[in-house]
Amino acid sequence: MHMRNLDRRVHLLLDEQRYQKVLIEAKQRNVSVAEIIRGAIDRMPADDDVRRAAIDRILAAPAVPLPPDPNDLRREIDQEHERHPAPARDR
Repeated sequence: MHMRNLDRRVHLLLDEQRYQKVLIEAKQRNVSVAEIIRGAIDRMPADDDVRRAAIDRILAAPAVPLPPDPNDLRREIDQEHERHPAPARDR
């Protein structure tokens, strides 16, 4: 990556353990610590990738029998949500 393409500066504080981890990786690859961090950001999935993967998993799921009463289905869904709460999202 060329420095002229970079137009945002970020001040990032790391604890010693994280810094050493990134520093070791940078030395092994013979690149800067900043390049390791940029690479990690580049590997993060875009929201579209996450959504597409979720849709693919839903479409690949086997069909399941549905209860005839919608209230029974609602109870089943609520019970599953109680057993497996969704992780909190930081947004």
